[in-house]
Amino acid sequence: MDTLILSCGTGGGHNSACTAIEQEMLSRGHTAKTLNPYLLKGERTAAMIDKAYTSLAQKAPALFGGIYRLGDAYRHLPVSSPVYHLNKLMADEVEKYLGENHFDAIVMTHLYPAEIITGMKRKGKKVPTSYFIATDYTCIPFTEETDCDYYIIPSEELRGEYIKRGVPEGKIYPLGIPVKKEFYLKEEKSAVRKRLGLEQDKTYILLAGGSIGAGQIQKIVSTLVEYYDRKTAELIVVCGSHAELYRSMIEKYADECTVLAFTDKMADYIKACDLFVSKPGGLSSTEAAVAGAPLIHVTPIPGCETDNMRFFERRGMSLAVYDFKTQLTDACDRLLFGGEREAQRQNQLRSIPPLASANICGLIESNFNKTKPSKQTETAK
Repeated sequence: MDTLILSCGTGGGHNSACTAIEQEMLSRGHTAKTLNPYLLKGERTAAMIDKAYTSLAQKAPALFGGIYRLGDAYRHLPVSSPVYHLNKLMADEVEKYLGENHFDAIVMTHLYPAEIITGMKRKGKKVPTSYFIATDYTCIPFTEETDCDYYIIPSEELRGEYIKRGVPEGKIYPLGIPVKKEFYLKEEKSAVRKRLGLEQDKTYILLAGGSIGAGQIQKIVSTLVEYYDRKTAELIVVCGSHAELYRSMIEKYADECTVLAFTDKMADYIKACDLFVSKPGGLSSTEAAVAGAPLIHVTPIPGCETDNMRFFERRGMSLAVYDFKTQLTDACDRLLFGGEREAQRQNQLRSIPPLASANICGLIESNFNKTKPSKQTETAK
């Protein structure tokens, strides 16, 4: 079976979900190709789309939230969104690509490619069986205007929200958010710390703002290094692809904590540390949960991350900090030195399916096997 996986570079979570699906497909003996469809238009177009999103999330989160709320209001109108009309302009490039390459299924971990495929289908173009994977714990604006064959959602508890928004119930499959294997494979903390060169008997707090380094990281660091000295708890800060943030953090805090730029060892750091403080991205939160990490959510980018934070907080899978100046250190102490760690871990185990990748690929595989011609039919031909 040949699978095309579509996403774009507006945050690393969508691409991490792509990688998880690709890993699983390859392990099952299939082929899988991950593509940013906007590259078919040119690197400049793809870069422009990615930069517009990341710059807004990094530098103007309030504006980002305003645009999200506007989208939430727009979805009530009886017309297709501007998002759909912009993305359907990519239909010709994607149609040409599909004509030149064979695929049995298309998997999408981002709304934009789903809008492209929808535009093609509305024009009567033939496309492979399509699967949309939601990577946030809510039905984001305009999901309901897409026309995919299957909608993979994070939880059964969200089914009603998707149906209310207009997604056909028969197309909804609550299989979870796919994460890479390194997050759910169990390892001894001592072994992971040894691999990272961390001290075995030290308390470590991991802080990250997602792959783009969003959130008020500098202010959070200032709060934590003032409260914990390096002997009590060592802070490890991951700045992601935010080069300006990394330079600033090195300049101000290199002597008080460990500062990292982008790292491909995020699973190791989550497993090695005693506490993970993060903005509530859908993927990063899921990764933490399947790794069994004590989790604090702070400074969400307004919009779907606010919904992610509420989802995790209501189910006891994280502590939600709404004012880091007054609540953060108390929340850290509760998970580091109090008795809430194990209860949170059990809630994560109950609510988050760690094998989502396998279940999703199993569904794709099963559907393919139902539709492919049998050997007897092929012989008759």
